[in-house]
Amino acid sequence: MSAMETMRVPGPWTVADRDALPDDGKRHELIDGVLYVNAAPRPAHQGIVLQLATLLLAEAPTHLKVHVAPLDVVLADDTVVEPDVLVAPAVAFNDLHLPGPPLLAVEVLSPSTRRVDLLIKKERYERAGIASYWVIDTDTLELTVHELTQGGRGQGDQGRGDYVEVARVGADDTWTATRPFAVTITPRDLRY
Repeated sequence: MSAMETMRVPGPWTVADRDALPDDGKRHELIDGVLYVNAAPRPAHQGIVLQLATLLLAEAPTHLKVHVAPLDVVLADDTVVEPDVLVAPAVAFNDLHLPGPPLLAVEVLSPSTRRVDLLIKKERYERAGIASYWVIDTDTLELTVHELTQGGRGQGDQGRGDYVEVARVGADDTWTATRPFAVTITPRDLRY
């Protein structure tokens, strides 16, 4: 596997199967029983993750926690993901992982993960009821924000619905989030 591709290993896989794999320094995510294996992210990707997490940490209310990958988010017996950045209530975490959907999941696009992040993860996050899903493009520094509507096909435990794109923020534009808390972002400032 080159650094530019995601390896897809059909299943069915379970979280227990994935957890039994030896540590090889790669990211192993499981989505609906399919294993996705990625090489370590590039420095530009990690710089954006670091800057965004720092910004979110500075503004997060004390009852919410901000985490970065690798941290397992277990959405089902056959689905465990590692969003690049996530926000969830502090009380939602256990000693091993986050057992359920966060309030916010952020993916920073890499050439190897672009398709998975934009299609497969987006659909799975929507179905899990993750209220806000942000995507940051490392090449253009554009931020795309998706939020769940009420109703629709979402299967979250609170009956949430479909993702709607609520903002597309250019590199030099400024946007203020309201979910899961107020924070103002200028994507160009996320470059490290």
